[in-house]
Amino acid sequence: MQMRHILASLLLITACRTPMQPPQTPEPAAVPPTSQESNVGEDPYLWLEEVDGERALAWVAEQNERTARSLASDPLFEELYGQALSILDSESRVPRLTFRGEHLYNLWRSSEHPRGIYRRTTLAELKSGTPRWETVLDIDQLAKSEGKPWVFSSMTCLSPENRQCLVSLSPGGGDAVEIREFDTKELRFVSEGFHLPLAKTNVGWIDADSIFVGTDFGDGTVTGSGYARIVKRWTRGTPLSSAVVVHEGRPDSVSVSAQRIRTTTSDIDLVNESKTTWSSERYELLNGQLHRLALPESALLSGGFQGSLVIRLTEPWTFGERAMKSGSVIVVDPAVLRGEAGKLEVLAEPDVDSTIESVTVMDDAILVTRLENVRGRLIRYTPAAHGWSREVIAFPDNGAISVMTTRGSTGDALVQFESFVTPPTLFHAKPSSRQPEMVLSQQATFDGSRISVTQNWAVSKDGTRIPYFVVGRSDLRADGKTPVHIFSYGGFRVSLTPAYSGSYEEHYGAYGKLWLERGGVFVLANIRGGGEFGPEWHSTVLRENRHKVFEDFEAIAGDLVARGTTRPELIGIEGRSNGGLLTLGTMIRRSDLYGAVISGVPLSDMKRYHRMLAGASWVAEYGNPEIPEEWSFLKEYSPYQNFRAEAAYPPLFVYTSTRDDRVHPAHARKTVARLQELGHEVWYYENTEGGHGGSS
Repeated sequence: MQMRHILASLLLITACRTPMQPPQTPEPAAVPPTSQESNVGEDPYLWLEEVDGERALAWVAEQNERTARSLASDPLFEELYGQALSILDSESRVPRLTFRGEHLYNLWRSSEHPRGIYRRTTLAELKSGTPRWETVLDIDQLAKSEGKPWVFSSMTCLSPENRQCLVSLSPGGGDAVEIREFDTKELRFVSEGFHLPLAKTNVGWIDADSIFVGTDFGDGTVTGSGYARIVKRWTRGTPLSSAVVVHEGRPDSVSVSAQRIRTTTSDIDLVNESKTTWSSERYELLNGQLHRLALPESALLSGGFQGSLVIRLTEPWTFGERAMKSGSVIVVDPAVLRGEAGKLEVLAEPDVDSTIESVTVMDDAILVTRLENVRGRLIRYTPAAHGWSREVIAFPDNGAISVMTTRGSTGDALVQFESFVTPPTLFHAKPSSRQPEMVLSQQATFDGSRISVTQNWAVSKDGTRIPYFVVGRSDLRADGKTPVHIFSYGGFRVSLTPAYSGSYEEHYGAYGKLWLERGGVFVLANIRGGGEFGPEWHSTVLRENRHKVFEDFEAIAGDLVARGTTRPELIGIEGRSNGGLLTLGTMIRRSDLYGAVISGVPLSDMKRYHRMLAGASWVAEYGNPEIPEEWSFLKEYSPYQNFRAEAAYPPLFVYTSTRDDRVHPAHARKTVARLQELGHEVWYYENTEGGHGGSS
């Protein structure tokens, strides 16, 4: 397969759904006039940081047109595009569901409703095979009637009635949202209800007439990351200006929020100040007073269970005489954390073979998802006379398990299972049974009967064994002639697990039909920086150790070549966001290892990332370039500062969204402008909507 075909195939696998223009003769991109000096000094492309600047948007339009003409001119493109769109629009997709009382809610996008219909049904209807759906909110109609490109973000409802809800809407799909109160009985917005203008806001119900609000209240009320620095209690019928301050955080913290955790025995009001991405101070609000809880700042809150807090530890913790492992799940009375009498129990611990991936709390049980060498297991814990009883819920092996939603009052859980060759299947896990009941399954999008899956291990530069999945035809030969597509992320404790090609929530793309059936191999690289093997799999590659992420990825590419699976010129790589930084970073380090590169919504300029949008919140992950000692290791892999004219970079495709208010689109824009200035082969596409997801 030619390199151009590999790049076109990889592009379609990303499932970028913005319609391309008809094939035309490719043209070179115009390079803006700029200095030919090295980009170590003053940045000649700062003007591309003006998100809606006239000059910047003109450059974007020209790049989009060039990319459409160039890539769409490939005869393979139209065929692949049609196949990808058909898969992504399939009516058999497993809907993403949320229990609210007796109803299951879902946002459904289709060719007729590209922005989506927020709808609901019941569990009984869902099991019927032909459920009747009731439209709650038509986002396409709302956008049309109000003349704004609304994208549905979330709905937060007051339990247990779930009638009063706060709907978050984003213009274009960014993180900033407008919030309106919605009545799920009358199916309308409440005209005199709670309403908050566009901002990076967090809200939480206290009771029917009051909410916690963290938002932009005016000058000095947001952090350097652009999130709320102050959280208040706002009472219905009063102006926002009269809301009472609950907590004011530090200007250099990431954000402040508050929530009421409802349990069957008592409610717990918590205030959270995120000091960094990985550390928080937590307070309990009692009788109007804040009480600092004696939790490790790195601990994660999973919810409340019968008056206690459910906490996940990300580092070892000794409390009193009790020593607890990193990765453990504990159930603790808040009184204990205030220095009073109470109970603290260890619910679950990691072991040699597995780590804890997620925790879901219900009224009478706690579900724990474990990963055993990146394969999912689900365990139900319930209180017993002495401690906790433990039941393994039976799911197929060698796949990913995700608890989609639960109805806490009844103990019902809807759980999705999928693997590389098994389409997403929704199961009903009942509280009285270890054997879940299948509810529905997505239709196959490719022929998986001839596909095999293996897990291999590469050895990184420091000797660490790094796993990766290889998905390809069963008759794959070790002759070095097979095109390979490697996907990875490597950061922020995000675990990459087996996922079916083209599923509703899957992020690896439509690789089955477009890639595997054509003889290609898909590789999922579980490099460090993720959470596949517990907190340490992430923490050992932070800041000055970030280079190990690239070394892990490069070890996998090298291992594939050493095994005879492929050769460097037939390897295409892809990553998004932090993964986009990964692919750009390894491209400048080892351009000899790859034949094509995709970088989606990437970070690239690590000298200025902390000054752009939410970038300041990631300093704990990467380091602070304002500190010379930390810039000394950042500059070694920062793509934008390391592009060179003489380097032999493989063909590159970069994409982003104008409305991405998390990772600034300038990272992608400046990358392309600089590489084109230096004479490299690079394509660019910028969706005008979509936020950090790339498209909406």
